[in-house]
Amino acid sequence: MAGTSPTLPRAALAAALALALSPAANAADAPQQARHDSMPKDLAAVEVHATPLADTAENLTAPVEVLAGSKLDEAKAGTLGETVAGLPGVQTSNFGPGVGRPIIRGLDGARVQVLSDGLGSGDVSTVSVDHAVSIEPFLAEQIEVLKGPATLLYGSGAIGGAVNVVDGRIPVVRPDAPLSGRAELRHDGVSDGTTGMVRIDGGSGSFAFHFDALHREAGDYRIPGFAESAEHRAETGETPSPDDAGRLDNSAVRTDSAALGLSWIGERGFLGAAYSLYNTRYGIPGGHAHAPGADDHDDHGHDDDAPGEDHGHEEGGPVRIGMDQRRTELRGGLDDLGPFASLRVKYADTDYTHTEFEGDAIGTVFNNRGREARVELVHRPLAGWNGAFGLQASQRDFTAVGDEAFVPGTASDDTGLFWIGKRAFGPLQLDLGLRHDRNHVDVDGAASAAPDRDFSTTSLSAGLGWNVNDALHFNLGLDRAQRAPTAEELYSSGLHVATGSHELGDTGLGVETANRAELGMHLHHGPFELQLSGWHARYDDFVYLANTDLAVDGAPLRLWRQDDARLTGFEAKLDWDIVDNGSGLWSLGVFADTVRGRRAAPAGTTVAVPVEVPHGDHSHIEQAQVAAGGNLPRIAPSRTGARLRWERDAWRASVGAVRHARQDKVAAFERPTPGYTLVDAHLAWHVDTAGGREWEVFLDASNLTDREARPHTSFLKDVVPLQGRNIALGVRMFF
Repeated sequence: MAGTSPTLPRAALAAALALALSPAANAADAPQQARHDSMPKDLAAVEVHATPLADTAENLTAPVEVLAGSKLDEAKAGTLGETVAGLPGVQTSNFGPGVGRPIIRGLDGARVQVLSDGLGSGDVSTVSVDHAVSIEPFLAEQIEVLKGPATLLYGSGAIGGAVNVVDGRIPVVRPDAPLSGRAELRHDGVSDGTTGMVRIDGGSGSFAFHFDALHREAGDYRIPGFAESAEHRAETGETPSPDDAGRLDNSAVRTDSAALGLSWIGERGFLGAAYSLYNTRYGIPGGHAHAPGADDHDDHGHDDDAPGEDHGHEEGGPVRIGMDQRRTELRGGLDDLGPFASLRVKYADTDYTHTEFEGDAIGTVFNNRGREARVELVHRPLAGWNGAFGLQASQRDFTAVGDEAFVPGTASDDTGLFWIGKRAFGPLQLDLGLRHDRNHVDVDGAASAAPDRDFSTTSLSAGLGWNVNDALHFNLGLDRAQRAPTAEELYSSGLHVATGSHELGDTGLGVETANRAELGMHLHHGPFELQLSGWHARYDDFVYLANTDLAVDGAPLRLWRQDDARLTGFEAKLDWDIVDNGSGLWSLGVFADTVRGRRAAPAGTTVAVPVEVPHGDHSHIEQAQVAAGGNLPRIAPSRTGARLRWERDAWRASVGAVRHARQDKVAAFERPTPGYTLVDAHLAWHVDTAGGREWEVFLDASNLTDREARPHTSFLKDVVPLQGRNIALGVRMFF
């Protein structure tokens, strides 16, 4: 694509795959241990890397979900959001197959932090819903989802939770073998797409290295029926041609990623560095809508956050996005420092460019230069408390030039200091934490007369774990978390073509505060394991994008505002090993989750807000009517799911279904979304061969019933359905 940075050549990936699969790649004479954990029987026992106090999900009082082993292999998808969307309480945004950001308990965007081994991803996926996350899930070793406020560890951008992708690009322990790794090649039928990846780890003496590479190329994907929903077609009066059915135009994706890491590892510490690139190009199906035309007279019947895709027309050809990110990371650690058990230092410098093309013309260019440093100092027991101090500092220089430059250039500086600790009192474990942040946003004076802003946020957390016995555990969590408004919420001013609306920020927005309580239970008895959790969060000054009854140049006017809000949810998960005999191990997994989000004001409550509305070369003040009560927009619907698994010798298989309920608890002017059920299945055959190699041939099937599915969380639900029936065949090799 013209205007994008060079990508990793396909030849380089092919050569890397050939190296991994060649006999020379396994030339070491020493016997090697298995490099692949088929399926951890107790994922709660997997160590969680997202906290400086190394622990397992079983022992953490905060709610955590972990994907690892073959469960991660089954879940891996083209986007991070889609990969984790099968976990209780976690769903995904959808702006076509190239974009999917995690939604945790109904919250997304600037409230959910996406991390690469504990450091921010460095992209601009929170600026707009059509911006992709710059982390490749196929290269992950482990993915950790922190549900609930993670502000103590990662600042105000994690008030709704965090997703930490562990990729191991900087080795921190000496390798078990001079050379090991994995490679995978898969092809899917729904988009005629192919994904190939290779990962190699090795070293000698005190030195270790890591290399990974990935290439993905997929065409427009198949869909059941038409891209436009029946409701959309009825509203617009369109009668599409039968030739338009069965394929979603402009949904092709191409992605290249690669990384090289080197470390020196001594007896008491390590020092390492890594360089990585991530380049992706993807279409925006449904097209970006420019200012609506003269016929768009009904601009007021929209969801608070819904796009104006019903009322726009595409200009300049199909819209495609080219993203290029280059990242340099440094990490180091020391152990046994007198009163301190360990010191860990992390630093990342990220250079990010995102270009939107309308046909062959460049529409908008986003540039983001980010630097982040993190220091974690774990102290030895102090008055019975194990704990860690942390310092986190980041800088972000952001600019946007072009049609979608609805946010001025800004420079942001964030600094946070925190302490977390835990102490056992017999069968009780008490976790405490405190964090304070200072945030400064400097707006480009040449582009805007808006004032700079400074914020101070303080977050507190307390968690109590009670081990009634070896089988039954209870957790109680209480949090007070704060979030500073983002530059997009403060300074937006102009047409945001991704949402099809004219957005106006509010430079007077204050700090958002969430007070949350959660009660959880974990029971594991014999073949049964049951987890239950219920939570409630009260938000003071919740920031959201509100619909109004006004339009600017035919586009709905939406305002960033603050009102109190309430969110309540419940999650349940049951794992049952039904039988383990000569027929194999049969197990059943069942889950359910639900979340309800409402503004504190009663439904139907409206307020009048004076707004300076631009008209041509002048502007005047108008009174905009804003809905201030009722349901929050685009809240994920309730879900129930079940999966039957089977394992015997070299074989494993599973079949599952997830029911997404109809979402009719909608915001003002928001359409209800019909429910749907998605069925999937997996089959794998694993074999060990001479020389320590392991091979796995697999078959993955999704949406087996070819059901039309439109996620309520998507801005494009009426014009972009999910993929139809897909069968993917592939092979993995571990050495």
